[in-house]
Amino acid sequence: MENTEQIRDSGGWLKRYVHASSSCNCDMTFSIFLPPQAENGKVPVLYYLSGLTCTDDNVRSKGGAQRYAAEHGIALVMPDTSPRGDDVADEDRYDLGKGAGFYVNSTQDPWASHYQMYDYVTKELPALIEENFAVLPGVRSITGHSMGGHGALIATLKQPGVYKSVSAFSPICNPVNCAWGEGCLGAYLGDDKSTWQEWDAVNLINGGATCPPMLVDQGSADNFLSEQLNTPALIESCKARNLDATIRMQDHYDHSYYFISSFIGEHIAFHAAHLKS
Repeated sequence: MENTEQIRDSGGWLKRYVHASSSCNCDMTFSIFLPPQAENGKVPVLYYLSGLTCTDDNVRSKGGAQRYAAEHGIALVMPDTSPRGDDVADEDRYDLGKGAGFYVNSTQDPWASHYQMYDYVTKELPALIEENFAVLPGVRSITGHSMGGHGALIATLKQPGVYKSVSAFSPICNPVNCAWGEGCLGAYLGDDKSTWQEWDAVNLINGGATCPPMLVDQGSADNFLSEQLNTPALIESCKARNLDATIRMQDHYDHSYYFISSFIGEHIAFHAAHLKS
């Protein structure tokens, strides 16, 4: 790993690293906030997965999460949203390719050689973090926004017992039934829609997947709510399975980081309660 940036923040350290990824077959970038408590012992970890077009920088500069992570003594890990580099496949559109990895393991050319984002964020990156930083092994939770909310939900549903809690802001809940999901899943996984089901939170829940405590916030003024996010489908599936899920509609909030920064403190407190229980 190469440490490319180090900033004093909220009594702790905000750092950025570049490393060679075996999953994605390219250099990957992530940021990590280490709270002041990490100077005296190991701390739990919260992973934050960002949305379409984002990098690790969006949440660390706009989300306001570091001061809450410092308050609760939690490390915050913020990976990039896709592979990067001259040899990495891309499309001239915002919702496919670089910045739009969708947190799946691609099986189709030309994507498969690099776009293994699920393995990266759920296996390779946590192993790297636990080996190199003062964090408690296996004590982790996960959150995310939009495409990253989708990633956080499927990571939790596909790996029972790995995360203590999960939360999301405006997640893409049912990607097999929205344009964003159909475009990316079709490209990354192929035309056989039966292979898409294991990457869809609503379908995983309907199929019997278990889940740790869940918190979801969705803005009522989100312009993507009706056509892309399918929040009602998530509410219905969680109720049908009687999951420990709190899904809140927040009046007048949109899809932006103004929305996230308004509620990120509550999300970190939610995770802290479960990480330390």
